Amino acid sequence: MATAMEVDANKKEGEHKIDEGLYSRQLYVMSREAMAKITKTDVLLIGVSGLGVEIAKNVTLAGVKSLTVYDKDLTTIADLSSQFYLTEADVGKQRGQASADKIAELNNYVAVTNYTGELDEAFLSKFQVVVLTNQPKELQLKINDICHSKNIAFISAESRGVFGSIFTDFGDDFIVYDTTGENPASHMIASISNEGVVTVVDEARLQFEDGDEVLFTEVGGMDLNTKKFKIKTLGPYTFSIGDVSGLSSYTTGGYATQVKQPKTLHFKTLRQAIEEPGEFLISDFAKFDYPPQLHLGFQAVHAFHAKSGSYPAPHDKSHASEVVQLASEINGKSKEPLTVNEDLIKTISNVFRGDTSPVAAVIGGAAAQEILKAASGKFHPIHQFFYFDAIETLPSPAEGQEFGADEFQPRNCRYDGQIITYGRTLQDKIEKLSYFLVGAGAIGCEMLKNWAMMGVACNGGLIHVTDMDTIEKSNLNRQFLFRSTDLEKLKSTTAALAVQKMNPAIKVKSYAVRVGAESEGTFNEEFYKSLDGVCNALDNIDARMYMDSQCVFHKKPLLESGTLGTKGNTQVVAPFLTESYASSRDPPEKSIPTCTLHHFPNMIEHTLQWARDTFEGLFKNSADNVNSYLSNPSWADTLKKQSAGSRLEILQNVKSCLVTDRPYNFDQCIIWARLKFEEMFTNQIQQLLHNFPKDMVTSNGAPFWSGPKRAPTPLKFNPEDPLHLDFIISAANLRAVNYALTGERDPAVFKKILSTITVPEFTPKKIKIQVTENEKKDEKPEEKESEADDEGLCEEIYNSLPTPASKAGYRMAPISFEKDDDTNYHMDFITSASNLRASNYSIAHADKHKSKGIAGKIIPAMVTTTALITGLVCIELLKLIQNVKLEKYKNGFVNLALPLFAFSEPLAPPKKMITDQWGWTLWDRFEVQGDLTLQQFLNYFKEKHQLEVTMISSGVSMLYSFFLGKDKLTERLPMKMQDLVSSISKVEVPKDKSYLVMEICANRMSDDEDVDVPYVKYIFGPK
Repeated sequence: MATAMEVDANKKEGEHKIDEGLYSRQLYVMSREAMAKITKTDVLLIGVSGLGVEIAKNVTLAGVKSLTVYDKDLTTIADLSSQFYLTEADVGKQRGQASADKIAELNNYVAVTNYTGELDEAFLSKFQVVVLTNQPKELQLKINDICHSKNIAFISAESRGVFGSIFTDFGDDFIVYDTTGENPASHMIASISNEGVVTVVDEARLQFEDGDEVLFTEVGGMDLNTKKFKIKTLGPYTFSIGDVSGLSSYTTGGYATQVKQPKTLHFKTLRQAIEEPGEFLISDFAKFDYPPQLHLGFQAVHAFHAKSGSYPAPHDKSHASEVVQLASEINGKSKEPLTVNEDLIKTISNVFRGDTSPVAAVIGGAAAQEILKAASGKFHPIHQFFYFDAIETLPSPAEGQEFGADEFQPRNCRYDGQIITYGRTLQDKIEKLSYFLVGAGAIGCEMLKNWAMMGVACNGGLIHVTDMDTIEKSNLNRQFLFRSTDLEKLKSTTAALAVQKMNPAIKVKSYAVRVGAESEGTFNEEFYKSLDGVCNALDNIDARMYMDSQCVFHKKPLLESGTLGTKGNTQVVAPFLTESYASSRDPPEKSIPTCTLHHFPNMIEHTLQWARDTFEGLFKNSADNVNSYLSNPSWADTLKKQSAGSRLEILQNVKSCLVTDRPYNFDQCIIWARLKFEEMFTNQIQQLLHNFPKDMVTSNGAPFWSGPKRAPTPLKFNPEDPLHLDFIISAANLRAVNYALTGERDPAVFKKILSTITVPEFTPKKIKIQVTENEKKDEKPEEKESEADDEGLCEEIYNSLPTPASKAGYRMAPISFEKDDDTNYHMDFITSASNLRASNYSIAHADKHKSKGIAGKIIPAMVTTTALITGLVCIELLKLIQNVKLEKYKNGFVNLALPLFAFSEPLAPPKKMITDQWGWTLWDRFEVQGDLTLQQFLNYFKEKHQLEVTMISSGVSMLYSFFLGKDKLTERLPMKMQDLVSSISKVEVPKDKSYLVMEICANRMSDDEDVDVPYVKYIFGPK
C-alpha cells in the first residue's frame, strides 16, 4: 500500500499517478487508459449494509479517486450477517460513520468520507457515479431522476435473501470503447491477390468476422500499411478487402489486425425501465423465464413497502399473499402481462428481509464492476436490469413434515439475516462445519470473509488454512485482509487473524505447508476424517490436481474455482454424485517451437520467452553449474550421462565463469555486457544471415524469408541509444550480483568504460542451424567425427578447470527471477534484451509493464471477479451441507466484461461395468481389511468378487503378475502384503501407516475376460 508521503507527492503533481506496484494485476485487465479514468472518478455510495460494504471494498481496492458513503441507519445486530466492517460494539451507531474509516484503510490513494447531509441535486452533481444499495423504490426513483438529468451514471443494487438485482442507467449516450476486453485478433499475412483476397498464415483459423475493420501493417509491395478496411470473410484462412486493382502487387509479409469499434448505448430512466424493462441479462439459462417474474416480484415487494412502511415479515403467509396480490395488480397493468408464478413471488416475500454474505458477494462484485465500466467506458455494461437467484439453496422440510413456526424467525444474533433465509437448523450445521481452505490469496481472503459472516466453524467446527506465500505489495490490490504493515508476513496467519476480528467466534488454524506428497504427514488420513470438505483457492494446476485426488481418495466434497481478469469459474465436486476436477482438463498451453525462439521469432511473445530463457542461462544456470562443480563430488559422473554436445556447453560455461571471463571489478562486468550485446544482437544475426542470406530461395523457388520467417538485421551498438544502454546497465549489474561485486547506476560511468572497449571482428562459422522443429539430422560421418572431437574437448576443458579444493568456500550467487521488484534489474534486462531482439526482426517493442505480464506469466486479476466467484462457491457450499440432488448443483462461468453468466449442472461420474449388474465410478474402490498374505489377497478376490487377479502393483513396485517365475512366486505367496511392498520397493512402510494403495488387473472368472477395476485400499492396521 502507498505511504502517506507517496500519496501526497502524487496529489502535488496535479495528476493521478498510477502505482504499478499496487495495481499491476488489475492493469493487465483494465489498461492504463481505463485506470487513468478510474482514478479520476468520484463515487457516492448510498447504503453501507453487507451489499454496500462489498461494493465499497471492491471499488476502493480498484482505485477510484474518492468514495463518499451515506448511511444514517443505525447498526443492528442483524447487520453483522454480512457487513464485515461492523462489530457488536458498533450496534446503535450510524452504519456509514462506523464503516468509513475501515474502508479507508484498504487504499491510501482513495479518499473515503462519510456524509450525513441532504441528498440534493447540488450534492449529487459532485459525483460521476452514484450507487444505491437496498434502498426503497421511492428513493431510487428520486435519485435516478436527478442523475439522468445531470448525466451522472446511476446504479441501484439489491441483495435480498437468495435474490439479487442490479439496475444501471449511464445516460442517453454512453460510449463503450472496448466491449469485450479481449486483445484484438491479429493474423500474419501469407498473400494478397490483386482482387483483394487476403490469405493468412495457417497457424490458426481466421478470428475476424464479416464487417470487422482491420488495420494493415508491415505489408510489402501493396500500399496498404496504416490503412483500414471493412472485410468480408471467405473461408477459414481468407477474407476480402474489396478492389485493390489500382495498387501495386503484394510482395511479402504483413499483419492484419482487428480494429476495435466503440459502441454507443442509450439508457432509459428507472421510471421508464420499470414499465418497459426490455431485455434482461439472464443469469441462468435453465431459468430463462425467471427474470420477468423476479422483476415483477421485486416491484410487488416495493409496493408493499410503500403501502405499509416496512418489508414483508419473514415467512409470513398473510404478507406473502398480499405481495402476490400486488404482483397480480402490477402485472394486470403491464403492456406484456405474465402468468404470475405465485410460488416464486411468495418465496421472494418470505426471504426479502434476509441478508446473506454469498449473495451480497455476487451482487457486490458485479455492481462494483459496473461502477468501473461507468468510470472508464471499458467493457459492456449491464443494459439495464439483471436479476440473480440462488433458490436451490433454500432448505426443504423432510417429506410429510413442515418447518416449525420459529424456524425462520430471528434470534437477535449476528446470523439473523441468514436465519431468516435458511432457518435455524441449517445455521447450526454451518457453525459446526470443519473445512480445509487451500490457499490464502485473493480467493482465500474473500472466502474466509464470507465464512466468517456465515458463521462457518463458529460453534464446534474448525477451518484449516494453508499457504506458504508471504504478502507482497501487489497482493494488496485484491487480497483485502492484508495491509501494508503486513508485508512479508505469512498470508495464512495474517488472514486468520484478520477474520477473527470480523467474527471472534470463528476458529481458524493456519499452516505454511505446501500441499503434496511431502505434506501427507501433516495432512494425513486422520486430518481428512475430521473434515466436512475442502475448498481450493489455488493458482496452479498441479496443486489443484493433487487436492482433487485427495478428495476423491478420502471421499470429501471439493469446491473449486479460479479467475482470469473479468472471467471466473466454479466447480462443485460431490462424492458419488459428480465427476471430479481431474475428469476434464483444459488442453496444455501451446509451447513455442525451439527453432522459432532461437532463429525465427515473429511476435514479441517469442522475443520475451527468448529473453527469459537467456536470463536463466546467464544468471542462474551458469552459477548453479559452477556451484555444483565446486561442491558436488559426483558432478562429473552425473555430467557424463549427458550428450557430448551438452557436456561441452556446460564445461565451457563453467570454465568461462570460473576462469576466462570471471570479473574481479565492476568495469569487467561492463565489458562482459558489451561483448554479450555484440554476440547476441550482432554476431548471431550475422551468422544466421550467413547460413540463410536474405535473397535465399527454397527448393521450390519460394523466398526462404517469407511467411512467419522475418529476415533479421544486425544491430550496431550505440551508447546514446537508451535501449542499448539499458541492456548494458542491467546485464552488468546482474553479472555483478553473481560475483558479489558492487554495482553502479550512473549512465556516465558506463559510457566512459564503453568508449574504451574494443570489440573483435566477427567471422562466420560453419555450423548447422535447425530450420523446423521436426527437422531430422542426417547421419553423416563428419557428425560422428564432430562428436568424437567434442569428447576430446570435454576431457581437455575438464582437466584445465581449477580443482574444487583450490576454490574451497568460493561460490557464485545464482539469481532467481523475481518480476515484482523494480530495483533488481531482472525485468530491465528481460525487457531490453527482448526489445533489442525485436529490433533485429522488426517486431514492435513492448514496454516494461507489458513485458512483465508476458515474461512473468502474470495472471490478470480483478477484485470484483474474485468477490463474485467466492460468493458463487459459498452458494454451492450451502447445497453440499444439505446433500441436495445432482440437478440442484451448479458449475458456473462468468465474464463480467461482456457481461455473461452461465451455469450448468455438473456431470455425473462415468460408470465402468464389471458385469451387467455391477459397475464402478471414480469414487469407488475395493477396501480389503485384514493382515493378509499375497495368497490370501488373491483368494479374497476370487471368493468375494469372482475376479482372478493377474497383476498387482504398489507405486512403481510390481508385487505380483501371472507370468512371475515359479521361484519368486513360491517366495512371495506366503508373505504379508505390507512386507512384500517393503521387500520389493526397498522402503519400509511407515509405522503410522495403516493402509496401502494398490492397482490391480483382473479377469472376470465367468468368461476369463479382462475387465477394468478400481484400485484397492488394503487396510492392514486399525481402520
